[in-house]
Amino acid sequence: MKRSSIVVTAASAAVLFGAAVLAPPAIAEATARQRDVARHGAQVMPFSLAATTHVFTKTADGGIQQVLTKKRPDPKQVALIRAHLAAIARDFAAGHFDAPEQIHGKDMPGLRALRAARRGELDIHYQDVPDGGEIAYRSRDPRLVTAIHEWFDAQVSDHGHDAMAGHEGGMMQHHGSDGSMQK
Repeated sequence: MKRSSIVVTAASAAVLFGAAVLAPPAIAEATARQRDVARHGAQVMPFSLAATTHVFTKTADGGIQQVLTKKRPDPKQVALIRAHLAAIARDFAAGHFDAPEQIHGKDMPGLRALRAARRGELDIHYQDVPDGGEIAYRSRDPRLVTAIHEWFDAQVSDHGHDAMAGHEGGMMQHHGSDGSMQK
């Protein structure tokens, strides 16, 4: 009985040691990727990544991308977010996805399918929201909906702590300056 508990303890220690030895390079690689994306993002996006959060909400027909300020109110960042997202939405609606490629690379998941969408297959619309802006992506083509979802997943992964997955069903809830909830 004693011998089996020694074997279990030794095996557990070996697994934990292996995980500790192997985990740092994987974590460092993810961190390096996120630093690289942040560096490229600063060349494309005029607002501060540190002062904003990207929210990617998948929907049944596509998704909603929001960029919101972390500190409220922050009128300078809000103006930069809105100008950038409005321009990006116009580019995307015209089939030009150069900005995400500059930030995330040519092989970003979903990007090839989005770029290949024919006129009318992908609806892209910008609107102002409290504390930032949002772009809605919609399609009736399941292939494009999948591409949007893959693209959103890649963005959340690449932007690290500056991005998050949103909640199905619409916009994120925001706290008003008086502490009340607003949508």
